[in-house]
Amino acid sequence: MSGSVDDGRAGTGPVLAAGCVLWRRSPSGGLEFCLVHRPRYDDWSHPKGKLKRGEQALDAALREVLEETGRHCAPGAPLPVVRYRANGRPKEVSYWAAEATGGSFVPNAEVDRVSWLAPAAARARLTQDRDRDLLDAVLAILPDAPPRPATQRDA
Repeated sequence: MSGSVDDGRAGTGPVLAAGCVLWRRSPSGGLEFCLVHRPRYDDWSHPKGKLKRGEQALDAALREVLEETGRHCAPGAPLPVVRYRANGRPKEVSYWAAEATGGSFVPNAEVDRVSWLAPAAARARLTQDRDRDLLDAVLAILPDAPPRPATQRDA
């Protein structure tokens, strides 16, 4: 395949997508995470979306962050790949930690709201456990991140 990716449209493999766990420092120096609300699913998640044909995962992740949040960002460490089933098909999403560097949100049909939240509030707002796991992965690698609270799943 010489560097190209199977975007999953042909049905020969998983649907490929990419996104970022977008973060910034608040004026007081604390961490805030950007979550997007998708009215189609009425959920809160990290910005992500399907790869376009021939697009590399990191390029798709940065494009999706800009499209969904209006923010430019500086990508950092890669995060664990998330695999799950969506609409009966396997889906594989590559993620990166990314620091917001500028821009502003404009509501659109795909994302009608964004929220910048402290780690504990972001954790509570996220709809899917897999997105909480990504938040935890970023907290484990960012300097000066608060410790992750213990949960029922840790027991």
